[in-house]
Amino acid sequence: MRHLTLDPHFGAGLDPCAALHVQVVLEPGASHRVVFLLGEGADAAHVAQLVARHHTVDDAVAALDKVQASWNRTLETLQVRTPDDSFDVMINRWLVYQDVSCRLWTRAGYYQPGGAFGFRDQLQDVMALVLARPDLARAHLLRAAGRQFVEGDVQHWWHEPSGRGLRSRCSDDLLWLPFVAAEYVRTTGDVAVLDARAPFLEAPALAPDAHEAYGQPRVSSEDATLFEHCVRALDKGITAGAHGLPLIGSGDWNDGMNRVGPAGRGESTWLGFFLYTVLTDFVPLCRGRNDEGRADRYVDEARRLAGRLERSWDGEWYRRGYYDDGTPLGSAQNDECSIDSISQSWAVLSNAVPIRFAERAMDAVRTSLVVRGSQMLLLLNPPFDRSAQDPGYIKGYPPGVRENGGQYTHAAVWIVMALARLGSGDEATEFFHMLNPVNHSRTSGEVFRYKTEPYVMAGDVYARSPHAGRGGWSWYTGSAGWMYRAGIEWILGFRVRGGTLHLDPCIPRAWSGFELRFRYHSARYEITVENPRGVTRGVSRVELDAAPLAGDAAIALADDGAMHRVRVVLG
Repeated sequence: MRHLTLDPHFGAGLDPCAALHVQVVLEPGASHRVVFLLGEGADAAHVAQLVARHHTVDDAVAALDKVQASWNRTLETLQVRTPDDSFDVMINRWLVYQDVSCRLWTRAGYYQPGGAFGFRDQLQDVMALVLARPDLARAHLLRAAGRQFVEGDVQHWWHEPSGRGLRSRCSDDLLWLPFVAAEYVRTTGDVAVLDARAPFLEAPALAPDAHEAYGQPRVSSEDATLFEHCVRALDKGITAGAHGLPLIGSGDWNDGMNRVGPAGRGESTWLGFFLYTVLTDFVPLCRGRNDEGRADRYVDEARRLAGRLERSWDGEWYRRGYYDDGTPLGSAQNDECSIDSISQSWAVLSNAVPIRFAERAMDAVRTSLVVRGSQMLLLLNPPFDRSAQDPGYIKGYPPGVRENGGQYTHAAVWIVMALARLGSGDEATEFFHMLNPVNHSRTSGEVFRYKTEPYVMAGDVYARSPHAGRGGWSWYTGSAGWMYRAGIEWILGFRVRGGTLHLDPCIPRAWSGFELRFRYHSARYEITVENPRGVTRGVSRVELDAAPLAGDAAIALADDGAMHRVRVVLG
């Protein structure tokens, strides 16, 4: 191995690089292995240690084998085999790999080399890891709890190890902590995590006229259980404007709508659906801790909120919200952004409103936001361009790009999930197929148009000519984790609830069935799902190790080192 250290020149406009040149002469039939070691050290002594550790080919091969074995343990926790090859490729390897390697560990990509933790970002990401790497999910729950201020709000993002970051008036960030905590406990049964402790942060409150402030907060001497962090976030997040909906603050999930409520009166319908979900998810956790008063208060607030959400009906879909002056957003009254997808998908996912209206809202999505010609699901339509509306920096994007009326894949996956909840297996799988990057790169023409990698999710896809169908930011996108959950939980219907397994698929009629292999601690489960009648949903029979199961067909999972076979028949 040759060791070369270069000190390249750095500066604006320069592209520093280092090069190694090794001459290898191969005789006929011979082979030669060469190791190029690329790394980083704190100083010259550290570099020498790293070189010594990996200085032979055998050392390098051993290190590579160790890395591959580690990834296999994670990625092979759950494997699927379906009639759709592109579905299997993404579900079995790439989505979880993208979720962990890029989103959780690197926190950067070719289009966003920031390296920060986003409060809502990585919390959503670890939901896809609760089965394969519950340790990572648990650790991040507590990491995120430690970025909450004593007042209940949180850092919008922060850099480690310093902890410097942004305090803002973003309205949804803090609610993702109780949302993800509830999902983690529901899946793992690890109720003890709610008693794990994490500190708070202290910093000067935002000035009345300030929407955000970047700085270095202090770690408070006050700490609390994860449960207390969650309820402090929930209590802080329960707000209401003139229409009874939560205040949007300096933006909700869509950061680009940062001028909908700069005066503190703008409201978000989507946030209402999300808050309703968090409240109802957290009620069982409160009752489990005998906190009946809080549980009853959350039930009452959810009931009040549901009534207000029903009044957000615009005639054919749900409005996106209201500006400070009460003008609707995402309404047929608007010349631009007359419909926004996330209010419709979460109307279904939240169960907050009557199903007949939620179904009509999804009909509006089908009519206005599905572009089958270029295989896209739009975030909103029409894009912001020339209207008098000033929703925020979203309007700075060209029409049809990113959040401004392009496909924002994160939200597009929620459409897939909503359709599966409604039992539309054919459409849910069709739209999953549309979002799958493999299917944007099957021909040379598609490769030329899409331009980004065919094996990782792109955060957005452009919707307007001349770039219609072109992938935007790839790798660093929260859509990877949500896409995995959409495939596993919503289409294949695979859900673990503590020590039990529930199977409720929602698949295309054309699928004759599918198979899953699941590693549960020391045990293995081989699962076969049969669809002899060509239905999309409905389980008629479940067998565990050839014995039929009665009741709701929940399968008790055993950590017994054995191989178990599950047979599920749809009908």
